[in-house]
Amino acid sequence: MLKRLLLSILLSLAAPVLAQPPELNLQRSVEAELAKAPLGTRFGLLVVDDAGTVLIAVNPDQRFVPASNTKLFTTAAAYALLSGMDKPDTEAGAQVFLVQGKHKAVPDVVLYGRGDARMSSAPDCVIDCLAALADAIAAKTRLVGNVTGDDTQFVDQRWSPGMSWNNFGSNDAAAASALSLDSNELTVRVLPGADGTPPTITASGYVTIINEALTVAPAAPALSGETLVLEHRPNSREFRLYGTLPANAGEWRERIGIDDPAQFAAWNLVKMLRARGVKVTGRIKTAHLLPAISAEVPGAHGAAFAALGDPLASLTPAPLSQDVVLINQLSQNHHAELLLRRIGADAGAGSLANGLAAERALFEQAGIPRSGYDFFDGSGMSTYNRVSPRAAVALLRWIAAQPWGPAWTASLPVAGVNGTLRRRFVGTALAGNLTAKTGTLNATSALSGSFRAVSGRHLTFAFFANDVPDGASAVVTMEAVLVLIAGTN
Repeated sequence: MLKRLLLSILLSLAAPVLAQPPELNLQRSVEAELAKAPLGTRFGLLVVDDAGTVLIAVNPDQRFVPASNTKLFTTAAAYALLSGMDKPDTEAGAQVFLVQGKHKAVPDVVLYGRGDARMSSAPDCVIDCLAALADAIAAKTRLVGNVTGDDTQFVDQRWSPGMSWNNFGSNDAAAASALSLDSNELTVRVLPGADGTPPTITASGYVTIINEALTVAPAAPALSGETLVLEHRPNSREFRLYGTLPANAGEWRERIGIDDPAQFAAWNLVKMLRARGVKVTGRIKTAHLLPAISAEVPGAHGAAFAALGDPLASLTPAPLSQDVVLINQLSQNHHAELLLRRIGADAGAGSLANGLAAERALFEQAGIPRSGYDFFDGSGMSTYNRVSPRAAVALLRWIAAQPWGPAWTASLPVAGVNGTLRRRFVGTALAGNLTAKTGTLNATSALSGSFRAVSGRHLTFAFFANDVPDGASAVVTMEAVLVLIAGTN
């Protein structure tokens, strides 16, 4: 009996150890790395090769808040559904009209927006410039009455459902409008005064800032000592600045969003007209298209525009493909929101509902699982949005097969090189190699795109982290996992 037992042990020791499949080893290594993340973080990850073979899967069918990974879907839908993406954007540039006013001898001005997000009032503007429209008016007349900002080309839905209240008034949540100027945002600059006095504020005259802040004694060099808060009063042009700024602090600045873009554009046009010697005798007015009207009256959008006749002057923005680069590389929220409404305008009124419906129809044709996504906006600012890793990977693989796929892919940031990835993956094998869209929101980080592993295999991935504890970050863990995967394949 004892001999048999000893023989059995010796045979078992002599037997070859069965090697674990490489995929299983990698899966376990990835899961071990994810376990190092802040406790409570929920991850979703899917990595596939060009044949669609799954290499890594962690909760691939669970739904996650995608943050700005939403822009992947919005910009892809634009390439698929909008024509002339690589040509000058002749359909969207703002226009000005001179129409009969209250006094026949004094024309009114209508500044009409057609969905362009890029019109600029910058002094060095060379294309898509509000100044060009002001020049056209000044060349025609030296006296005008009312100046109306008209954004009826799109339904008046300035913000999307599910946007956090604390984002209102920030440049991340500038109101969406068919008539936009300077991305509907302004910069407020604050410099400290003498100890015990209010700091000095520099801002556009369009907004009113109630200064309740105070300059305090100089802070230690290692401490900023800044506690300034710029608080917005919704649906107004008023902000409140409060808190403290050390006397030895540098310039404090914050970008703010505009609540009524049509009014903002008209206000700036009036300012430009007066600078050109044009007398404005009337008021600044706005024209908006209410959602109820657009739903009940077919063709109601742009009704005012249709009755205006021929424009005095029109702007022609650069190709929309260039705006997609801005949206994807710098994660520009406002431009993404207008892009979604332009998609909707092809099906009727330029509205959230029409844009989202057009996207759903497209994604169904593309074979993206309907259970894998729900969207309530075009930018990812809505906390109602949901995407599964499998749906995101399906989108990316579908894009790669489209004729416009290479152009769209070129719009994404490259790790360690540009956009929102310029400072990430530096010094790793993924620097200059990984191309992906980032996403950041409350308790959320996202990254989806593609890279080449050390073997040369091209891999597509979608990676989400939700429920990240306050004050913590999942970014380091996510990057470590992707570097691990790249080095093991």
